[in-house]
Amino acid sequence: MKKLLILILLISFQQVNSQETPEKKTQKGYFQLDYLSVNMTDNLGQPEKNMGFAGIHYNLDFNNFYTGVGLYGSVSGRRGGLFTLGVNAGYKYNFSNNLFTDIGVHLGGGGGASAADGGGAFVLPHVNLGYNFDDFSITGGWSYINFFDGGNIKGHQLNVGVQVPINFDYASFKKRENSYSADELKPTEWNQKASKISILVHSNNLKAKGDSQFTGGTSINGRTIRLAGFELNSYLTDNIFVFVRADGAYSGIPAGYMDVFIGGGYQFWMNSNRTNILAKLGFGASGGGGVDTQGGFLVYPDVSIEQKIYDNFFVAANVGYTVQPSGSFSALTYGAGLKYYVRKDGTISNGKKLTSGTFKGIQTIVKEDFYINAKRNGGFEQNMYQISFQANFFLNKYLFGAGQTSFANFGDAGAYAEGLVGLGAQSNTFLNDNVTAFGQVLVGAAGGGGISTGEGLIIKPSIGLNLEISDNLNLRGAVGYVKAKGNGLSSAFLNFGVSYNFSFLSAKK
Repeated sequence: MKKLLILILLISFQQVNSQETPEKKTQKGYFQLDYLSVNMTDNLGQPEKNMGFAGIHYNLDFNNFYTGVGLYGSVSGRRGGLFTLGVNAGYKYNFSNNLFTDIGVHLGGGGGASAADGGGAFVLPHVNLGYNFDDFSITGGWSYINFFDGGNIKGHQLNVGVQVPINFDYASFKKRENSYSADELKPTEWNQKASKISILVHSNNLKAKGDSQFTGGTSINGRTIRLAGFELNSYLTDNIFVFVRADGAYSGIPAGYMDVFIGGGYQFWMNSNRTNILAKLGFGASGGGGVDTQGGFLVYPDVSIEQKIYDNFFVAANVGYTVQPSGSFSALTYGAGLKYYVRKDGTISNGKKLTSGTFKGIQTIVKEDFYINAKRNGGFEQNMYQISFQANFFLNKYLFGAGQTSFANFGDAGAYAEGLVGLGAQSNTFLNDNVTAFGQVLVGAAGGGGISTGEGLIIKPSIGLNLEISDNLNLRGAVGYVKAKGNGLSSAFLNFGVSYNFSFLSAKK
């Protein structure tokens, strides 16, 4: 009897111990770059060069059905500053191990650069053929674009793209802030090589040089454009990384300027890895705020230095240069920010065991905002709608940092966009563990589309509820208020959407 009791206790302990360590799941997905040449001749009833429209996407793969989000921006022609945000959905059918077809649609909002974008809403379906190589795929085929809410940009065109598989491991969002020692994680599937990423929130400045000018021909040489934004670095090796960066202007010029870059770089370590120097080169799309960037394509070399201040947090300062190859715009860039490094989803780094790991919560949210009586530059008010993407990183179980980008899609404000950061808090679950409440305050840059935001600085507090649909999915709704600096935009708003939630293992040395 005594032996039986001991056996039962051992089995119970093993079951409890196994339940304490979150199950490792893998989400399939892929990163995509694509390009299409949009006929703009009928845009304003006069001949015009085609607009080169380049996109950046990340899609989740659910047994060949996929969905995700993507940004497009003008990179050639004369519409630099035309940006859009949207959601993707589609299906891939494999004819063989290598050959496949991709049928899908991108639905979003945006505009800019005085294009005939109407309210901003547009649809972009495609039917493509693709071919799988060992580490990437190429696709190409037919697509159709239509800014259907009063816009006049539409037509058929070919598109080409590159897709790179990027899967990620995750655990239940409910396991966030659960911590484990390396010994506890050793017998689990989390005992693997960790990957490294970093997230930078920064303030940046563009000191215009040379022949830089507004689209009307007025020089902006010597003027400083102040921007705020973020940068995400993903490390391919211990030193080599790729990055995505986005900024929006909040001072120095009329509201509306933004840029989006992708690129790569190399990191040098010193001072026992407490000081880093990074050299990078990026390429991207830019424009808005009346700045003449021609088609929108910019080249961006940069050097930055970082110093560790606490745990995985570093302060960073950068200096670089942005230039439009035609010479219509160039600027010295300099700025500073706060960076957070993560060694994720593993317990081994540089061949050495990490000491512990904590599961950190992530929420990614797609939603539709409704601004009630948004003030316009002409002194009148009109309702405005925008599509929005937000990512929340949980600093602890309740407090999160947030980043958000939004683009108008209905309400005759197609060029309006926002880029915001902030803080928020989320409650424990209630009502049968299916509902949570949250509050957040976001601040950042906004402008364009005739919305009265002055030089572009806005603040946006809100409160809302999440309703759990599954372990990963929530429905989400909120109410709030948006206020521009000065006497411009000052409106109540509502939003609703869906969030995809998970947690990842963040390991420490």
